[in-house]
Amino acid sequence: MNGLFECSIKNKETLVIFYMDQDKKVTQRYARVVKYNDDYALVYCYYRKKVRTLKLDNILSAGPRKGIA
Repeated sequence: MNGLFECSIKNKETLVIFYMDQDKKVTQRYARVVKYNDDYALVYCYYRKKVRTLKLDNILSAGPRKGIA
């Protein structure tokens, strides 16, 4: 996943991220990674229009969003 996050940062690429929150609810997010470390990813969430912190352990899957320029 590190390579995918690096591409998102470098190319300002939007990712689709499936994430499980603290209440075990799974959400789909369209986000751009701002920075990350071994535990967390700081992302800009396009739905909320805010920066969010996501625990890497709670990211179920992530990939490039198709159709975004």
